[in-house]
Amino acid sequence: MASSPFQKVQIHRDDTTFDAYVVGKENAPGIVVLQEWWGVDFEIKNHALAISQFGSGYRALVPDLYRGKVGLDVAEAQHLMDGLDWQGAVKDIQASVQWLKANGSQKVGVTGFCMGGALTIASSVLSPGVDAAVAFYGVPPPELADPAQAKAPVQAHFGELDGFVGFSDVKTGKALEEKLKAAGVPHEIHLYPGVAHAFMNRSPDGVKRRKDMGMNDDNEAAAELAWSRFQSWMSRYLSS
Repeated sequence: MASSPFQKVQIHRDDTTFDAYVVGKENAPGIVVLQEWWGVDFEIKNHALAISQFGSGYRALVPDLYRGKVGLDVAEAQHLMDGLDWQGAVKDIQASVQWLKANGSQKVGVTGFCMGGALTIASSVLSPGVDAAVAFYGVPPPELADPAQAKAPVQAHFGELDGFVGFSDVKTGKALEEKLKAAGVPHEIHLYPGVAHAFMNRSPDGVKRRKDMGMNDDNEAAAELAWSRFQSWMSRYLSS
């Protein structure tokens, strides 16, 4: 079995410790990569590995917000997400940003997918030290964070066919854009025609899981375009 490119580290915050997985170039800009509702599984590690190799290299860190638990089906994933302490998760992100800055990354961005997308936007509001945020199909509930208060530049991506109303559908994406615009937060909001939720998940297992959930769109070009926009944004704000 091939050895994993990820190094497991322990990060401390308040009176708790959690595991995180780090990959990429030391002393490079850091990017905290936040899980979907499934947990730290193959797909979020795929994303982190890809991110670490963009441009001249990043140090990508995946905090384990579920403390080792992974949802193997929709019901389990829903249960895990419902049980998440969202304020605690934001503190985990803050601790992850601080860990990267203490370990050689002068600037640190945050990105995430689905649940992690919502937490990315929340961290741009609530976590000092975040230098850029890129959220994929997720917006936090207003009681957690008001995007108008974001202290970091925000880029966000939404699929036109996304059916998660109030969380990541087009209307929610457009409302996010209006808020950021009115507040003068540097931002880009991108809508992708013909794709549904989780369109960035392109691994064979990820594609199968989406199909099992009724998402039959298959658009490699949309994912590639989103990654290129991600790279431009992170490069702009994280280059020293």
